[in-house]
Amino acid sequence: MPRISDLPSETDVIVVGAGAAGLIASVYAASGMSDGNDAKAVRKRVLLIEKNDKTGKKIYITGKGRCNFTNACDTEDVFRHVVTNAKFLYSSVYGFTNHDVIRRFSEWGLKVKEERGGRMFPISDHASDVTRMLERKCDEQGVLIALGRKVIELIISDNRERVTGVRLEDGTEVLSPKVILATGGLSYPSTGSTGDGYRMCEAVGHEIIPTRPGLTGINTLESWVQELQGLTLINTSQVIYDDISGKRKRLMDGFGEVLFTHFGVSGPFVLTASSVIGDVINDHPVSMEIDIKPALDLNQLDERLLREIASDGKKSIGNLMNRLLPPSLTPVLMEVAGVDQSVRGVDLTREDRLKLVKTMKSFRVTLTGTRGFEEAVITRGGVSVKEVNPHTMESKKISGLYFAGEILDVDALTGGYNLQIAWSTGHQAGTACSGPV
Repeated sequence: MPRISDLPSETDVIVVGAGAAGLIASVYAASGMSDGNDAKAVRKRVLLIEKNDKTGKKIYITGKGRCNFTNACDTEDVFRHVVTNAKFLYSSVYGFTNHDVIRRFSEWGLKVKEERGGRMFPISDHASDVTRMLERKCDEQGVLIALGRKVIELIISDNRERVTGVRLEDGTEVLSPKVILATGGLSYPSTGSTGDGYRMCEAVGHEIIPTRPGLTGINTLESWVQELQGLTLINTSQVIYDDISGKRKRLMDGFGEVLFTHFGVSGPFVLTASSVIGDVINDHPVSMEIDIKPALDLNQLDERLLREIASDGKKSIGNLMNRLLPPSLTPVLMEVAGVDQSVRGVDLTREDRLKLVKTMKSFRVTLTGTRGFEEAVITRGGVSVKEVNPHTMESKKISGLYFAGEILDVDALTGGYNLQIAWSTGHQAGTACSGPV
């Protein structure tokens, strides 16, 4: 790959940020064609500037290092998983669909596989394979890549109507009539997502919708969750209620895994809740009730516990409960229920037995706020989409300025949908820049 240390004084297109959106935008901007494959197309001189010492730094940690790069669902279903500004994405997603991504990446040499829920991964389970594929494609298209160089400012015309280039931290200026900002958001700042793009956009008059962490774990009031750190409960039902008005309001529900951590809870449902109702949770505490045994109703679960007592009633109820629960959960749940775990099964009162059953069916934690950007998968908020052309990703305020990926006020749930947004908006911006300069 043509990585350079000396920057050109001018070029056709500048892309700032070599993450998922920036890499794909560079490929399509350089190709001169929307499909990125026409060798006869008039290629543009594209300079990709990245402040890290390597490309795709955030790609490496997505999907726990495996990179869930999109989802194989029906394209229309993609929008059902977009939390913010789904309508804005219609043009870009249909211009480069999830199925286009799968097909194109396969053509570009990435071997892929589909897993539960339509999640798509490299068959190697190595996120680095996605980055290397995109690097190779950039190389084929002649994209110049400058690593370890930080853009701090957009250069715009005297009348503040069009972009004319960028200024770097060391004072270097590179002129270009087209600039794509793909600088990411604020999540996982160790990857370089430190809000640089937001500051540059505000400086030229763009509105930034207030940012907050998305797809993150949630803090709990109860200190006993620390005793359960590392425990994952599978096949549970969860319901979140808002009790602030005195009337119990059901906010959302789900089914699946719940992970207990040193701070509270995490897992797929919790991550979803942090994005869908995170603003409510951060405003005031809400309750989450976990049904640990959703396959059994109260009477069936009571009968199950009675059978355990009947078969081995001389043992402590704590010992018998270990047959129904993970051993690390038993003492905590019994304390929450207010039942002495040393009592023999045969001596357990009906009242205490029902306390245990009801607690297993409604194990309650109080949610007190989402975690910070250091642990958030994505950033919510960003450049207001009201000021962006959805068909080109070009600014409506500054001609020649384009946006791609997480810098925009769009976000989605887990399952490959946020990377799909990066691919689609990056393709849209790159394609728009691939035409005549």
